Amino acid sequence: MSEIVLTAASRVGCVRSNNEDMVLAYDKFVRSEAYHTTLIAENVDRFVIALADGMGGHNAGEVASADVLANLHFFINDLPKGLSISEFNEMMVVWMESVNQMITSKGHADPSMEEMGTTLVGIIYYGGRYYWINCGDSRLYRLRDGKLKQISTDHSLSNLYGEKRHSNVITNCIGAGCKNSFLDIYEFTDDFLSGDLYLLCSDGLNDMVPDEEIERLLVDGASANRLCEAAIEAGGYDNVSTCVISVK
Repeated sequence: MSEIVLTAASRVGCVRSNNEDMVLAYDKFVRSEAYHTTLIAENVDRFVIALADGMGGHNAGEVASADVLANLHFFINDLPKGLSISEFNEMMVVWMESVNQMITSKGHADPSMEEMGTTLVGIIYYGGRYYWINCGDSRLYRLRDGKLKQISTDHSLSNLYGEKRHSNVITNCIGAGCKNSFLDIYEFTDDFLSGDLYLLCSDGLNDMVPDEEIERLLVDGASANRLCEAAIEAGGYDNVSTCVISVK
């Protein structure tokens, strides 16, 4: 059996006045708090662990991140049983188009939410299989045998052109006027191994803490909240959210 130990945390940081990030930690929406739980994958039919980094004026970013995570949680729980990998992928593409339109329309309807949007990165368990998804520049890392590796690909100008000065300019997201939003979807059940540790994080972590330091902290057993504290100690210029998933 796969026992999954999960810690999640989301903090406002040192500069921002509100927290636009949110984490969906299995059965708990986490914002401006820390959370811990343990679950046995084989005892449940499906679950979602995901992180969203909202953007937009006023409080719109926090609305976008909350709406997308709530919508994803409902969508996965409402899927019929028995979908194949290709059918699941197709359903996720349809969901992506729908939720992008929902966030965009909500922004059009309320001027205070115009151009609001969010990134999304996560792990989904459905039908005995594990999938990871990504839209934007929030990240999925894996720690295996003490070595940290980024699994997701940043949808950003920095990744396209290799120029750090573009690090906050993303090329793909949900909402925010992005008409051709897309979702990276990968089934990776055979590579989800006992002893692995997965990290979801907003750029509030990796912009403040180098990968080498994140690796050291995880090897030392850092929780999600400890990783957030490291980003805050380094200056905390942005909201910071993390989720640490340990496979026992």
